[in-house]
This record gives sequence, structure tokens and C-alpha cells, in this order.
Amino acid sequence: MKIKKDDTVLIIAGKDRNRKGKVLEAFPVKDRVLVEGINIRKKHVRPKKQGEKGQVIEGPGPISVSDVKLICPKCNKATRIGYKVENKKKTRICKKCQAEI
Repeated sequence: MKIKKDDTVLIIAGKDRNRKGKVLEAFPVKDRVLVEGINIRKKHVRPKKQGEKGQVIEGPGPISVSDVKLICPKCNKATRIGYKVENKKKTRICKKCQAEI
């Protein structure tokens, strides 16, 4: 998966289209990412002890990695990601400006 934790991404599909956010967590097995402030879900939590009140907790839900595009830190544009291999080491590069990410 080309998107990693702490990358800044642009959402390109869904209800949060054209919003930017930072990747909090990546799930490569499921091809999903958790983006800060995007795809907010509500979860109803039952009270654990007697006398305690139940509550509604809001938090981000995972979205598909195909619905996000990486924002290049150098050219500041949404771009695809390529790879450059040197000395058996693979580095990510921006497809627009060829800068290392």
C-alpha cells in the first residue's frame, strides 16, 4: 500500500470529497486508512456500572485507500505515487514533480 501513517491526503470520493486530513493509521491487509476528521461515525455506548449514563462517542471510521490521494509535501498537489529503486532500497516519489516523499 502506497499511503502510510502521517501522510497528508486529499479525499477524492464520498461525502467528505475535497477535504484534506492526516492519516492516523493504515490497514494494509484491508486496504483502508483512518484519516483525522474524515468519515466521522457515532457509536452508542451502554453504561458499565449502575447509576452511570450511556453516551454517544464520535470518531473517525476507516475509508478505502482508493478514495484518497497523497498530497506531495514539496509541490503541495494531490498526486499519484511512484517508486524509485536505488541500491536495493525502494523510495516513494511524486509522479508530478519527481521529489522523494
